[in-house]
Amino acid sequence: MTDQNSANPADVGAAEKDPDNWTTGDEPITGPQRSYLETLSRQAGEEAPEDLERLTKAQATKLIDALQERVGRGT
Repeated sequence: MTDQNSANPADVGAAEKDPDNWTTGDEPITGPQRSYLETLSRQAGEEAPEDLERLTKAQATKLIDALQERVGRGT
């Protein structure tokens, strides 16, 4: 019997999907995403976008990734 909870290390990266392909990517930004974007924006010395409430989950994730790169917090 195979343990389905055990991840094969070679498959871990494959589990990450492009936010454009998320089934929930078109849903509104979440509270934690909004808060983290505000924090990252401050750390980057930038103003948080004024239209945060209009972002989708996928758009917020892309913006988080970009800000993490600028402040050196990304992977």
